[in-house]
Amino acid sequence: MTGKTQTSNVTNKNDPKSINSRVFIGNLNTAIVKKADIEAIFSKYGKIVGCSVHKGYAFVQYMSERHARAAVAGENARIIAGQPLGSTRKISQAE
Repeated sequence: MTGKTQTSNVTNKNDPKSINSRVFIGNLNTAIVKKADIEAIFSKYGKIVGCSVHKGYAFVQYMSERHARAAVAGENARIIAGQPLGSTRKISQAE
């Protein structure tokens, strides 16, 4: 194990403040891309408090909405493992 602190797998809290600081990452090749890869890519935008990876998509939970917005702006349509990320977006309370 590296000296890094592992983030939680929890990204589905119902707290309105945490919903605004969550990022959805779509079109993700999860056969190749793992949680550690997502954390490495998205950690440059701010402190990640949670990251969950599912078949074809992932969620990243940041400490603040500002960090989530920066991640969406910086990573939308980025190519990872030969696929462009789709629908990288901040989650809104209406979803």
